[in-house]
Amino acid sequence: MSLAELRDEIESIDREIVELIARRTYVAETVARVKSVEDIPTTDEGQEQKVMDRAGENAERFDVDSNLVKAVFRLLIELNKVEQRETR
Repeated sequence: MSLAELRDEIESIDREIVELIARRTYVAETVARVKSVEDIPTTDEGQEQKVMDRAGENAERFDVDSNLVKAVFRLLIELNKVEQRETR
C-alpha cells in the first residue's frame, strides 16, 4: 500500500473510533438516566473494575499495550461519571 492509502485507512479507523465513542457515550447517558430514576449511586467501583479488567483482556487479545488501553478506558469512565453527575 502507498503512504496515501495507509493514511486514508487511518482516517477511516479514526472515524470509526469516534463513532464508537459516541455510541458508548449515548449508552452511558442512558445508564445515567436509569440510575437517577432508580436512585442508584453514580459510582459503581465493582462495575468500573469489570470494565478495566475487560479492557486489559481485550488489549492482550489484540496484542495492544494494556496500559494504553486501560488509560483510554479510565478516561472514558471518568467522563461518563462527570456526565452522570451533571444529569442528576
